[in-house]
Amino acid sequence: MSFPKRFSPLFQSLPKLLPLAAALALTACGSSIKTDTPIAPAVPIGSTADLALLETTDIHTNVMSYDYFKLAEDKSLGLERTATLIKAARAEVANSLLFDNGDAIQGTAMADYQAVISPINCDTPLALHKVMNSLGYDAAGVGNHEFNYGLPFLAQVTNNKFNVDGMPAVADQKTCAGPKYPQVLANILSSKDKAPLFQPYTILNRTIKVVTPDGKTMDAPIKVGVIAFTPPTIMSWDKRWLDGKVYSDGIKEVATKYVPEMRAKGADLVVAISHGGLDNSPYLPSMENGNYYLAQVPGIDAMLIGHSHQVFPDATSTSAQFNLPGVDKVKGLVNGVPTVMANFWGKHLGVIKMNLSFDGKTWVVNKDKTKVEARSTKNADGTFVAADPSVAPLIATEHQATIAYVKTPVGTTDFNMNSYFADVGDVSAIEVVNQAQADYVSTYVKANLPQFASLPVLSISAPFKSGFAGGGDFTDVAAGNVAINNAADLYLYPNTIYAVKVTGQDIKNWLETAATRFNKVDPAVTTEQALISDFPGYNFDMFTSPDIKYEIDVTQNLKSRIKNLTYKGAPISLTQEFIVATNNYRASGGGNFPGIDGTKTIYASPDANRDVLISYIKTQKALKLVTNGSDRSWSFTKVNTAGPVTFKSAQNKLSVAQAAGINNLSVLRADDGSGKALSVYQIDLSK
Repeated sequence: MSFPKRFSPLFQSLPKLLPLAAALALTACGSSIKTDTPIAPAVPIGSTADLALLETTDIHTNVMSYDYFKLAEDKSLGLERTATLIKAARAEVANSLLFDNGDAIQGTAMADYQAVISPINCDTPLALHKVMNSLGYDAAGVGNHEFNYGLPFLAQVTNNKFNVDGMPAVADQKTCAGPKYPQVLANILSSKDKAPLFQPYTILNRTIKVVTPDGKTMDAPIKVGVIAFTPPTIMSWDKRWLDGKVYSDGIKEVATKYVPEMRAKGADLVVAISHGGLDNSPYLPSMENGNYYLAQVPGIDAMLIGHSHQVFPDATSTSAQFNLPGVDKVKGLVNGVPTVMANFWGKHLGVIKMNLSFDGKTWVVNKDKTKVEARSTKNADGTFVAADPSVAPLIATEHQATIAYVKTPVGTTDFNMNSYFADVGDVSAIEVVNQAQADYVSTYVKANLPQFASLPVLSISAPFKSGFAGGGDFTDVAAGNVAINNAADLYLYPNTIYAVKVTGQDIKNWLETAATRFNKVDPAVTTEQALISDFPGYNFDMFTSPDIKYEIDVTQNLKSRIKNLTYKGAPISLTQEFIVATNNYRASGGGNFPGIDGTKTIYASPDANRDVLISYIKTQKALKLVTNGSDRSWSFTKVNTAGPVTFKSAQNKLSVAQAAGINNLSVLRADDGSGKALSVYQIDLSK
């Protein structure tokens, strides 16, 4: 195996350097494992040790417990609170290693500010990395959202040199500030030299406290191999940045290649950091959530997973991926491998407390004594752990600069734009997004794509914030001034505008897939039926135009729910052609919408949807309910039900639905009992 030239000197000299590294490596800030101790004497057979693997994942630059959209503290999130759990875990277990799973550098206004609005220079680390450096991370993987800002930015902020087309020669790329810990990624390779874009793995040389068979304690060396993977589907999601520059390989194939190599280089343990979830569909190298199969690769001792924004282990989880054969959602095992997923936004810390014994040659994991858990920053009484006071001062300047940025006014609105009831028809937070996208694409097509100028231009969007994280996880822009933070609330992601040319059949298929948002309702059932499925709200695409109308019949099976689909009052012809404005994620196959797979894109814009929205609001100056927030294209097919049909939204918001003209709702339970500030609402589908 030959590594890229930019790594090969390090790896070729690794056997010679390992003893020296054990003696000379610097101690990571806050790390509970010594790295500056001389090589220990021989370890007696039967010696034991506990080693805690600590995981953060999907931080999405939520460093502070602060919501930049609402300009308010939010104690439910933030790495500054996870940091408190990290310190507690280190105090509890003598030996620990801290890892991040990825999706770290994107996700908040602070991330956008440092990447796009006021890009940091080469000598300045990201605010996030300042904090992670201070917390003493041992290694990190790379998530799909790391690629959102392009390869040059990613290379800069991770202090890597990428040998890819479109960037200077490796020798001419600068050495920049970045993480003080290795970031590894094995399954994304350069199209130029066929080598991994990042260092594919690292072997950490550490010294741990162990207990000998006679009950004494001593220091002993251990080598922990760390390999990481990201979803191969980034090739579609960020095609504009990656196409022709890098390519992906299947995580199972890559692991099968590298894990034996890591073992051959002396790794006692192998930890796989894989940014993805679990899927037992027939294995494909391109699959998004391949960790069910990764766990079957011999030689992997633990998996740190993410991407799905969920908690594992969780004995009460109803998520399909955690109820697969071979998945133990109580003990945290995937096909026998200890596995943890630590939620998102710093809400949990993943902990795999491994019990090890020394067999004379290597350290062996005693799985029956290994404990896996995801520790929440939320206490049993509903309060939250205190923020680590050392974090906020590190990024005070960046935090205040972000707040100043998001307060910049861009227009006004005479109505409240929110997504509390988007699932049942309120378009107040969606229509202006669709209007901005349609205006942008229509203008571009007329000026640059005359061959398509005669086609109708539509736009489709979704309620990106629909209560997944609780009653505070909804778009809510008050009437009055509209500032940049409001635009970010209306359009959560740093996507770019894409235009696709589709047929009437494609539109129907698109809407049928979006209607997966709803469970099938049986009109004869007398007991309570939940209307909303676990299909993500950000995939509930909808039109908001007086030109297009359709019904969703939730009493029907999937793919048979869209009825009376019309355009300008006439049934849509399945062969009629349209241009639909959407985003790069959807146009490139995100969400698995039939036919919307990257082949229908006629314009891949470099402009962010959010920036287009801001520009549109600036042009409109004053948004009005009658023209910018009330054109609902869809409705439910009317049906009488014998029992209540319910859904959840934020508490005390019934008047918001009524203001939007949705008058068939009532409050069934003011508190759903989840502790997430949600109410249970009832909808009368006969009205």
